[in-house]
Amino acid sequence: MGDQEERQRAAAVFDALGADYEKAFAHSRAHHASLEWLLERLGPDSRVLDVGSGTGRPTAAALAAAGHRVLGLDISPVMVELATRQVPDAEFRCADVRDLAAQEGAFDAACAYFSLLQMPRREQAAVVGGIARVVAPGGPVVLATVPLDVEEVDAAFMGQPVRVTSFGASAFAALAAESGLVVESRESVLFTPAHPEAVPEPHLFLHCRRSGAARP
Repeated sequence: MGDQEERQRAAAVFDALGADYEKAFAHSRAHHASLEWLLERLGPDSRVLDVGSGTGRPTAAALAAAGHRVLGLDISPVMVELATRQVPDAEFRCADVRDLAAQEGAFDAACAYFSLLQMPRREQAAVVGGIARVVAPGGPVVLATVPLDVEEVDAAFMGQPVRVTSFGASAFAALAAESGLVVESRESVLFTPAHPEAVPEPHLFLHCRRSGAARP
C-alpha cells in the first residue's frame, strides 16, 4: 500500500469513529493530568500546536479555555468539522502533520496525544523531529503513545481496521531525546476506553521541553 493510500486509510478510520472517539477517551485521568502539566508551563497567550487534534476535546478545549492560541491539525475531515464546532476559540485545519511546514520556533508549545500510531517508525521519527523543530527553545512538548514494540500490525480499533506501529517505552523516550527534546517526566498507566469493543491498553505520556535556552 502506497503512502497516499495509507493516509486515506488513517483518515477513514477517524472519519468513521467521529464523536465516539471522544466518548471513549476524553475521560482519561492521565490525559487530563498531562494537560495540567502543559498548562502550568505556558505563558499568557501562548501559541500551541495540537497534532492530531481529533474532536478538539479535551486537549484544544482546555488550552483555548485558558486563553491560549491553538492550532489543531488532523487528517480526518470529520474530526476537523467536529472540533471547529465544539471549540470555536481554536483554529483547526485538515492537514497531515507529515507535511508540516511551519517555521522553526513558530510555536511556544506542542502536543501529540496518540496521533502517530498509524505511521511507520521512520515517519514517526520525522514527525517528532518536526514537532521539536517548530517549538521555541525551552518550550514544553507532550507526546503520548501506546508503548508497544510493534510494527505495521493489522488490528481492530473500536471496530475499525487499523495498521499499528509503535515503540516500546524506552525506545520512544530515546526517540524524543534524539529529536532534540529533554524528557522531564513520564507517566505510564493502563487505560480502558469507554467502548464495548475496547480492552485495557497501556498509555505512555512523555512530558518534555525542547532543548536550548528559553526565549527571554
